Formats: sequence, structure tokens, C-alpha cells
Amino acid sequence: MTKAADKIIVALDVPTQKAALKLVTELSSNVGWFKIGLQLYTAAGASGLVGAISFVGKVFLDLKLHDIPNTVAKTVEAASKLGVEMLTIHLSGGAEMIQAAVAARTGKMSILGVTVLTSANEQTLRETGISDTLDKQVLRLAKLGIENGVDGVVASPHEIKALRGEFGNKIKIVVPGVRPSWAEAGDQKRFMTPREAIDAGADYLVIGRPITAQNNPREALAKILGELDAR
Repeated sequence: MTKAADKIIVALDVPTQKAALKLVTELSSNVGWFKIGLQLYTAAGASGLVGAISFVGKVFLDLKLHDIPNTVAKTVEAASKLGVEMLTIHLSGGAEMIQAAVAARTGKMSILGVTVLTSANEQTLRETGISDTLDKQVLRLAKLGIENGVDGVVASPHEIKALRGEFGNKIKIVVPGVRPSWAEAGDQKRFMTPREAIDAGADYLVIGRPITAQNNPREALAKILGELDAR
């Protein structure tokens, strides 16, 4: 695999385990990370699916946990036992919840804190009672996560430079909302191309529909990798 391939996480946002494993089989020779989100997790469960994917790649379990600390801790513990390598929690759950998640993990699993969803904008913040700008809210939540032990954060590409400026290389930055110039934006409001996100300082790019919704997912992935490796 190329160096660029190490930075891409393919989002398996498909409705069945069969469809997910078909994509993994098709793409695993060119990329190493795969994301299981809520749709697939709900449809297929995690146990057998994580094991099957772990055989050929690394699993990013994107459940965005946000619950009472004990429930989050038990879920983190269960995910650790499955062999998940990255797991998301919502940083808006607060310090006690974050600490519980970090303390419950075992092995090499990383806990990533979700800041503000890439589908959100300033209006979304207003609707939920937050008067600050998106940038300030992202930095506030990232600081809370780092102070309480998370290994990295999930944020839109537009906040990467602010996060690097504030925290340097102390954390991993995982970036959804990545769309090649030839792909539709979909429901993402704050997005960049893969090249722009890498140049801004992202560690990992989460890319789903621009790959998985194409008639030839492997060809779409190769096109993205080619654009990243061109420089």
C-alpha cells in the first residue's frame, strides 16, 4: 500500500453485512482502515463483522457514544475485547464520561472525541443553545477531550489548522466531510477535497459515498489515491 492509503478510512455506510464484506474484499488490497457506523452496526451487529474485517484490515467503530459514564465505559470495554482499533465518543458528554471511556479501554484501541458534526453549521449551534462560533466550539470540546485523555479528535477539515495551531501534534485528527472535486457534497456542509485536507494537517480521512456509492468502488479509491500520491 502507498503512504496515502494509510491515511484513508473507508466508511462502510451500507445496509448489510454482506454488502460491507463485499466492499472490504474488493478494497482491502489498496486500503487498510474500514469504518463501521451506526447504520451497519445496527443492521449487522459488531461481533462477527469486526472479526471478519479485522482479518484483513483495521476497524474504526464510529458509534459516537454519548451516555451516562457507566454505560459508555461498559461499551468501550466491550469494543476493546472485539479488537476495535479506534472508537468514537461525543466530547459534549463531559469530563466524567470522557474519563470513564478512556479508563475502560484496553489494548491498543484509541479513543477519539467527536467535536461538532460536519453536517452542522452555525444555525445548528444556535438551535442547541450554543452562541459561540463553530471554530470556538470545536476548540473548546477538543481541549476538554485532550485534558481528559482522548487520543484524538474528529472534526471537519475546516477546523484542522485551528486544531494544529492550538494543540500541535499532541493528537490525531480524523476528518470526515472529505469529498473529491468530482463527487457530490451530499449532506456535508463543511468539507474539503482529500488533497486539501491532507495539506491542512489531517492524520486520517474518512471517505464513504465517493467510494462506496460508485459503480466501481475500487476504481474510485484508486482515483483518490492517485490524486494524493501525485504530490
